[in-house]
Amino acid sequence: MGIDRYKPRLPRRKAAGTHRRRRFIDYPRRGRRGFRRWLPSWRQLLGTFALCLACLCALFAYVYTSVQIPDENVAARQEANAYYWADGTQMVSLGAVNRNIIRLADVPKSAQNAVIAAENESFYSDSGVSFKGILRAFFSTAQGKETQGGSTITQQYVKNTYLSQEQTITRKVKEFVISLKVDRKKSKDEILQGYLNTSWFGRGAYGIEAASQAYYGIPAKKLNPSQSALLAALLKGAEQYDPSLGEKNHERAEDRWKWILDRQVRAGLMDRSERNKYRTFPEPRKQSTSTSLNGQIGYLVDVANKNIKQRTRLTDQDLAHGGYRIHTTFDKKKTRQLQSSVEGVLKRDIDPKKRDSDTDVQVGAASVRPSDGAIVALYGGSDATKHFTNNADTSGVPVGSAFKPFVLAAALKNGARAGSGDEGRQGVSLDSYYGKDGSLQRSSDVFPAARPTQPPGPGNPGVEGPDEAHPTLRQASVTGGNATFVQLGRDVGLEQVRDTAVRVGLLKDSMAPLERTFPIGTSTPSAIRMAGAYGTFANQGLQNDPYSVTRLLKDGKPVEGFQQARAQRALDEDVANDVSDVLREAGAKSADALDANTTRSIGLFAAGRTGDQDRLKSAWFVGYTKELSTAVAMFRTKPSQPQLLPMSDVGGENSERGTVFPPRIWADYMDAATS
Repeated sequence: MGIDRYKPRLPRRKAAGTHRRRRFIDYPRRGRRGFRRWLPSWRQLLGTFALCLACLCALFAYVYTSVQIPDENVAARQEANAYYWADGTQMVSLGAVNRNIIRLADVPKSAQNAVIAAENESFYSDSGVSFKGILRAFFSTAQGKETQGGSTITQQYVKNTYLSQEQTITRKVKEFVISLKVDRKKSKDEILQGYLNTSWFGRGAYGIEAASQAYYGIPAKKLNPSQSALLAALLKGAEQYDPSLGEKNHERAEDRWKWILDRQVRAGLMDRSERNKYRTFPEPRKQSTSTSLNGQIGYLVDVANKNIKQRTRLTDQDLAHGGYRIHTTFDKKKTRQLQSSVEGVLKRDIDPKKRDSDTDVQVGAASVRPSDGAIVALYGGSDATKHFTNNADTSGVPVGSAFKPFVLAAALKNGARAGSGDEGRQGVSLDSYYGKDGSLQRSSDVFPAARPTQPPGPGNPGVEGPDEAHPTLRQASVTGGNATFVQLGRDVGLEQVRDTAVRVGLLKDSMAPLERTFPIGTSTPSAIRMAGAYGTFANQGLQNDPYSVTRLLKDGKPVEGFQQARAQRALDEDVANDVSDVLREAGAKSADALDANTTRSIGLFAAGRTGDQDRLKSAWFVGYTKELSTAVAMFRTKPSQPQLLPMSDVGGENSERGTVFPPRIWADYMDAATS
């Protein structure tokens, strides 16, 4: 028995038909019991990993080949039109998107470095993607948590330019693939330029140019390293880092501003000595750049756009596409002063609550530089978003006696009909007058020693000379003399008067019918055109069309064909000087009714105005010095009624139908504008 215990066992034969085939995948594993049956072998693990990797590679290859770089989003290229004051500061940015695309060359290197340090230090060496950032964002989005950052500048550029802002796994995959392709197709500088032009900086600003204007009121090319660091901080989230939005925001912004400056030093993008210069936080201005047409801005933009369309082939639709840089002639200080002068007089002297005659009073004013025709200021109404008609550029307000200098200029230039027949034409001078027989005579022919401003009257029996009933043209120009100018216009020829007025700067379509009263101002030129036309007298007969745009740029280049017209000789120099001589006397007479200190500071000026002989429903004052020609018009109108309302008793019974107010506005403005 003992020996039998150690007898070896022979293997059992398998019964016929019981042979088992080897499985392709031995899982669960045979020959294992318990949990070991479910534990893969190292070969199985390695094979599974290799299979998954192969599938992922195949999937990536498929996605990479199937996902193409799409066309840029329309929104990514949308720009505003930027309008600038004469001093180069931005007036307003208008468009569906407040963006002004600029070249990378116009962005300071310090701003580029600040953005790279803040957002993607390895920008110039990476392949355009961050695997770590992609995985973090992928799992965060899949779990329904807040989206995590970590994308490269290239990825953010792709998201802004080619994709939507939706936070989905599909979009992140597309972002990843397109970023790889964009990094291979475009240079790093092109990508950085695109990123800086498409990023959101808060305050309604897309792109670094709009942001620079919104936060500091300067173009991006003038940013210093400290300001650049703050703008770079805003890329993390302007709602959290705009320092003007609260104390907590200010603390966060200042901390990140310091961090970005220090990070530039660590990354070798800034010297330590340079960093030490910026220890004071660069406080941005409280209010961002205006994107509104309120106040006078809408009127200024209206005039600038009209000027552009007159001088180019651009249409309203072209301008609506955006992307234009429009540099204007408007002087910021003078524009604000003109508004202040108008509103000051209206507030002081016009009281709709006290007098019904003071309701619906409107003022339009414009100030033009005679030497070249530049419009430096205008007042178009109370608010362009409420009162839509531009009073400074409207045609519909009769100009009255302020038109008479054009009649005088036509007479001095062309002469007048001699006698009542067709005997030809005779020369006209400032001392010419109409005698009792209705013929045009010269006081110097009768009284050679007489001063034109002080006609002697009949000094010898039987000799007639100019008197109050028969004033010289100089006297009639100063005191009014409607009858004299009606007769003079007839003798000169109404066509000649009209052509002279157009030649010195008025528009032909603003001219009234050539009727008997045409010479006393039934025409309706705008305040801009009146200021420009009087500027022709100030410029000794050289006429410049009023203009409001000095430069028009698109994509950083001047728009083709945009040129300023040259001055043209409209009047002989002696004719223009004679008219100015008369208008200086008229200005001196007007100054008697104004504050002496104000007129003294303005100095010598020439002026024409409506007076007590005018029965039209408007009041005008147009005057000029060598530097500025300014026109002010006052009238009454209701938006629902095209006809002008009466000016009687505006401002009280002693206002001479409101004619005292335009000179006051003019003097208050010119006192400040010429000092």
